[in-house]
Amino acid sequence: MRSVTLRVRIKEILFLFLGVCSASLGLKGLLLPNHFLDGGAMGVSLLTQFLSDINLSVLIIAVNAPFILMGARQISLPFAVKSSLAIIALAALVHLIEFPVITEDKLLIAVFGGFFLGSGIGLAIRGGAVIDGTEVLALSISRRTSFTVGDLIGIFNVILFSVSALVLSLEVAMYSILTYIVASKTVDFIINGIEEYIGVMIVSPDSAEIKDRIMHEMGRGVTAFRSDGGFGTKGQSLADRDVLFCVVTRLEVSKLILEVEKIDPTAFVIQYPIRDTKGGMIKKRPLH
Repeated sequence: MRSVTLRVRIKEILFLFLGVCSASLGLKGLLLPNHFLDGGAMGVSLLTQFLSDINLSVLIIAVNAPFILMGARQISLPFAVKSSLAIIALAALVHLIEFPVITEDKLLIAVFGGFFLGSGIGLAIRGGAVIDGTEVLALSISRRTSFTVGDLIGIFNVILFSVSALVLSLEVAMYSILTYIVASKTVDFIINGIEEYIGVMIVSPDSAEIKDRIMHEMGRGVTAFRSDGGFGTKGQSLADRDVLFCVVTRLEVSKLILEVEKIDPTAFVIQYPIRDTKGGMIKKRPLH
């Protein structure tokens, strides 16, 4: 138990360290010298720095502080402590380390600035913390309203980029939107990995044969749930049957559907995305 806990803590520290380094490179080496923004709290910090000349390191801590306090109440105290340390470390690197001018091409600045900043945010999340507190705010508000976290982050960034278009320039706002898109996609990639997992639920009277085919032909685990069902306006009942559930990668979905159709072309198949998996027979195939 202690060895597992130690291994997890070391991994978290490594993720946070790499995340802080990557974000500082994106901020100090690309976005800040060229007056480009990102979304969220980091974008607010950059915009305020451009308008007031307040040190960016101070702004990073000041803008994120309310969100971290909110996270201590809404999520957990350990989360808030790790996030605070990561944000302080990021502010220190931005203040102390000077990065050379990497490029003057605006498109490259927007793309790679977003990439390095998004990598930093994603690695910090993998380490169990945040270096941009906007999601904490969105999570808190979504619990009390009908808006989702994605809706609130989107509204926040629309307002931010609209203000930047007015006070800076439309061109800067457009490049900043590109930076934000690249950063958000990079965060998704870092968190979810290169493979996207799909949960598949199969309802068929031939569930036993389908289950056997999934296990032996595809080498994947499958779980059977006992169920009853019905259909129609008169409430006709169906015989008890097994509902199958399995998780495969996005690249394996077509093969799975093909195997099901070979057995039962009329099977009811439901697919939905899964954020991540642990254990089972997903990350690697079983040994034969």
